[in-house]
Amino acid sequence: MNSATLVQKLWNYCNVLRDDGMSYGDYVEQLTYLLFLKMADERSRSPYHQPSPIPTPYAWPALLARDGDALFDHYRHTLEELGRQPGTLALIFGKAQNKFQDPAKLRRVIVDLIDAEDWSAMGADVKGDAYEGLLEKNAQDTKSGAGQYFTPRALIQAMVDCIAPRPGELICDPACGTGGFLFTAHQYLAHHYPNLTRDEKRHLKEGAFRGWELVQATARVCAMNLMLHGIGSEKSVPVRVADALAADPGERFDVVLANPPFGKKSSTMIVGEDGRTSTEKDIVERDDFWATTSNKQLNFVQHIKTLLKPHGRAAVVVPDNVLFEGGAGETIRRKLMHECDVHTLLRLPTGLFYAQGVKANVIFFDKKPASETPWTRKLWIYDLRTNKHFTLKTNPLKRADLDEFVALYNPANRHRRQATWSAENPAGRWRVYEHDELVARDKASLDIFWLKDESLADSDNLPPPEVIAQEIVDDLEAALEQFRLIAADLNGARPEEQ
Repeated sequence: MNSATLVQKLWNYCNVLRDDGMSYGDYVEQLTYLLFLKMADERSRSPYHQPSPIPTPYAWPALLARDGDALFDHYRHTLEELGRQPGTLALIFGKAQNKFQDPAKLRRVIVDLIDAEDWSAMGADVKGDAYEGLLEKNAQDTKSGAGQYFTPRALIQAMVDCIAPRPGELICDPACGTGGFLFTAHQYLAHHYPNLTRDEKRHLKEGAFRGWELVQATARVCAMNLMLHGIGSEKSVPVRVADALAADPGERFDVVLANPPFGKKSSTMIVGEDGRTSTEKDIVERDDFWATTSNKQLNFVQHIKTLLKPHGRAAVVVPDNVLFEGGAGETIRRKLMHECDVHTLLRLPTGLFYAQGVKANVIFFDKKPASETPWTRKLWIYDLRTNKHFTLKTNPLKRADLDEFVALYNPANRHRRQATWSAENPAGRWRVYEHDELVARDKASLDIFWLKDESLADSDNLPPPEVIAQEIVDDLEAALEQFRLIAADLNGARPEEQ
């Protein structure tokens, strides 16, 4: 069975369960529990004969042996009991709940869907792509939830291609969501280095990757996603449920790939003795930070700088405000350009993300040793935004749309680049700016653009009406989502908990 067929099979069952009131996200989560139990059972049998991490009373055969209300009760007890176990089991099953309403439908998913396949025998490309396909469908079909942390896979692939991870390197995502950056880096290494030694293969599976995720439900899906892609095991998953910004973890990495959560402020709701509520801004104060601010994206930029080894490489998605904001933003940009080589900026088109409705960019930088002179000599900017029209459904971003950028980035030797912009070719999308030009700009703003916006000047080149209509719908949905995020911020609750 190929991954597309498997995705469709998994998705067809979801449509059945929607009649029961189960959301897409709940369905993916329930599949995560059941897949873990099934795969642990498969690995305990021939030809693997691996000890199962699941206590026998709660293993897969115990579910298969029951039906009706007895199955319902046993499934609930299984989730509760495994959630009390340590390590990986706590990550996968912590706070787990049975979201099925009908015992017959639970039985059908267990017997006809999960048990009918030999998941361990499938290649990682099939089962991993199938699970990832399910997550992608979830993100496309919901206007919040998964869409908040689902980065377009075409963009992830291009970022990984530019960073070009190497065998033996340590790779981190401090806001890993469902693990897209981590498993894409894994696939890059497996594809480009097919003749790894046994030690290199072991490192790739068990030691190369580390992720942090704040939300328990997202972390469990991430853990399952990584396992299905061949990263980690039933006993070892490289995902930690924690606030990455809370402290310096002490670990250092060769590569950091991330799309930190958007949403400008962090806040905590305080309930007084009289029942009144007040909101306190969560200002992150750390000795390793250049500036103290409540802006999460600026804090993630500082945190990622800390995580990198000397000469470590980072590619980070940031909203436009990181490029131009004053105060702490200016301090951080100037420090970043002095202590790191901030060498590339990709201006992303609008219409890529569901939840935030903000304009975003990818910033590429290398951490460098201490120096009296700035490490950033030149900043190369590629404008994929001006006069580009993408929507989430009718005209989604494809990897081919980023081919020119990756080629001009020149991962093999980025010190041999050629600009496409010139006075003779003002429509060129690839332009270089010297360090002195950058620091002389107001607030050292990196929000730089030079192409003429032709959307209003040339009606002949406007996109088709249906594309414009879809863009309007997407923009309205994004605006509504932005209001929801602001409301959640004012209430002191995280959007995921609304």
